[in-house]
Amino acid sequence: MEMFLQQVLNGLFLGSIYALLALGYTMVYGIIKLINFAHGEVYMIGAFFGLYLIEEWQANFFIALIGAMIFCALLGMLIEFLAYRPLRHSPRITVLITAIGISYLLQNVMIYFFTSATRPFPQEVLPKKEWAFAGVQLTSIQLTILLTAIFLMIALQVIVKYTKMGRAMRAVSVDEKAAQLMGINVNRTISFTFALGSALAGAAGVLIGLYYNSVDPMMGAMPGIKAFVAAVFGGIGIIPGAALGGVTIGLLETGVVATSLSPFKDAVVYLILIVILLVKPAGLLGKNRKEKV
Repeated sequence: MEMFLQQVLNGLFLGSIYALLALGYTMVYGIIKLINFAHGEVYMIGAFFGLYLIEEWQANFFIALIGAMIFCALLGMLIEFLAYRPLRHSPRITVLITAIGISYLLQNVMIYFFTSATRPFPQEVLPKKEWAFAGVQLTSIQLTILLTAIFLMIALQVIVKYTKMGRAMRAVSVDEKAAQLMGINVNRTISFTFALGSALAGAAGVLIGLYYNSVDPMMGAMPGIKAFVAAVFGGIGIIPGAALGGVTIGLLETGVVATSLSPFKDAVVYLILIVILLVKPAGLLGKNRKEKV
C-alpha cells in the first residue's frame, strides 16, 4: 500500500509538468487548429534559460522560473510571427511541416551552441527538506513542483475566463471572422495565446530540470510527444482536458515504471491511451463534432 501511494504521488508530480506542457498544445489548437510541434523545443529552451539564470546570474529558483517564462513567451510570439502567421490560411499540412521544421531548427541550434551533452541542474536553488507520512516520502522539490504547477494552471483558468484577452481568445476559438467583425484584434489574440502557452512550457522546462537534475538539447522530443498525447487524451482544445490528460499520463508512466515493464513504459502508456481513444475518440472531456471537409 505504501508503495502504491508513493507511486501515485510521484505520478502527480510528473503529471503536473506534463499538464503544463499539454496546455500549450491545446490552447494553440483551440485557437487556430494548429499542432505546434515546436512546443517541446520551447520547453527545452526554457530549461536551459532557467539554468543560465541560476548559474550566471545566481538567481534563485523563482526568479529563474519567471525569467524562463518571459523568455519563452517572447520566443513563442517570435515563432508565431515569423513561421506561422504567413501560413495561417495555407493548407494545414503546410503549417504542420513548418512546425516540425521549427522543432528541428531549435533543437539543432541548441546542439550547435551547447553540444548534445547533458548538463546538471542545480538542486541547491531550493532548501532541501524531507517529510514522511504514512510511509510516503515527500521532498521540498516535489512539493514546490506540484504547488507551482497548480498555481499556474489556476492562473491560466482565471486569465481565460475572467480577462478581456481571455474572452477574446474564446471568441476567436469559436469563430475567427465573427470575432474580427466585433472589433477583436485576431493577430494580437493569437500572438498572446502563443505567448501564454510558451510561458507555461518554459515553466515546465525549469520544473523538469529540477525534478530530474539534468537538461540536454534533446530533452523536449519525448515529453513534447507525450504532452501532445495528453492533450488529445483529455480532449484537444479543452483546457481542463489537457490538465487531466497530463496528470493521467504521469500516473500511468510512474505506475508502469514500478512494475517489471519499466523498460517499455512509453509503449505501455501509448497502448493504454490508444485503447481508451478507440472507445472515446474525442478524449475524456471532448465531444464528437461534425466538421465540413
